[in-house]
Amino acid sequence: MAGPLPLGDPAPADGLLPSNLDIDATVPFSAYLHVPFCRVRCGYCDFNTYTATELRGARQDQYADTLIREIELARGVLDAAGALRPMDTVFFGGGTPTLLPAGDLARMLHAASDAFGIRDGAEVTVEANPDTVTPEVVETLLQAGVNRLSIGMQSAVPHVLAALDRTHRPENVDTAVAAARAAGLDVSVDLIYGAPGESLADWEQSLDIALALEPDHISAYALIIEDGTKLARQIRRGEVAAPDDDLQADMYETADQRLAAAGFDWYEVSNWARRPSPGSGTRLHQSRHNMAYWRGSDWWGFGPGAHSHVAGLRWWNVKHPAAYAQRLDTGDSPAAGRERPDAQARTLERVLLQSRLAEGLPIADIAEPYRVRVAELISDGLIDAASALRDKHVRLTLRGRLLADAVVRALTE
Repeated sequence: MAGPLPLGDPAPADGLLPSNLDIDATVPFSAYLHVPFCRVRCGYCDFNTYTATELRGARQDQYADTLIREIELARGVLDAAGALRPMDTVFFGGGTPTLLPAGDLARMLHAASDAFGIRDGAEVTVEANPDTVTPEVVETLLQAGVNRLSIGMQSAVPHVLAALDRTHRPENVDTAVAAARAAGLDVSVDLIYGAPGESLADWEQSLDIALALEPDHISAYALIIEDGTKLARQIRRGEVAAPDDDLQADMYETADQRLAAAGFDWYEVSNWARRPSPGSGTRLHQSRHNMAYWRGSDWWGFGPGAHSHVAGLRWWNVKHPAAYAQRLDTGDSPAAGRERPDAQARTLERVLLQSRLAEGLPIADIAEPYRVRVAELISDGLIDAASALRDKHVRLTLRGRLLADAVVRALTE
């Protein structure tokens, strides 16, 4: 399970937004629908997820109805604030959304579409464990309006999957991708590198197999050891080795080289999208939902522990599915707390997120005392000189992507 919720002000039981928010209805609006159920807990996972033995009376078969009650509440709250507008992106995340019947996911999507509207061409993504994807599941999702499947591959090497406590069969990634392709869905695959016992050759094998699937999008994340996880305890006891920073850097460079050679462009430090063919008119395959987060758009997060953001106000729901259901059953908002970050905090967040994007961060968005450090970062090979001098944007070099946190510290501390 995830760590404690943030500190903040109490959220009102009716969920209503403050009357003095500066609502801009032209800002894109997204919906995140959290499905917090997993068959087993992966050893590295710090997400707000629950196995069957941890539900304490919450019922998986009633979850769709519970979440739809939050959707109905959200419509009233946004309408009262003058913030109601159609969704540009929808994302089912988890947990494992496809542990629910596909019909339940369809009902939640229809409820959100009825409540807010959905723009033509909106991106609608469902995360999926490869073992839970069948042609029948994909067809139901397609008919509901889903157009993108994000498949949790993580690795193609059995001993690496075992180190991560991933239980899916590697060959089921192929069948999941094939089912999605047959239905005409866009396909993204998620990979993790730097697991205990994973060699550079193992990582290269996973990259080769992922590329052979010909997905539209690949996410590749360095394994991070989160406090409170099984893997953190194993490392503390000396049962497995901690990730090697130098090896992870080699793995990242290998991924960037192979993905670029295969026709993928990086657009965020850990994300690559297939490059459109010249003159084809094919749209970009970036995750538009994640771009909404990184650009600071508005979104409502539905489900236990989900976070939301509208016009600079942030709030978060109670974590446990039982507490979440209890609040909605009594007609109350599931929000546990909220905050309105000040200008300094918003600047820090903008630098943290936008500096990781290939499109870069406008130098004008950096607090004035820190702009002088741009020259130092260029000298250190962390920022592209031409972009900074000509376009007035901070854009990371490959070395800068490896040291992105250091760039953020230099521009904010």
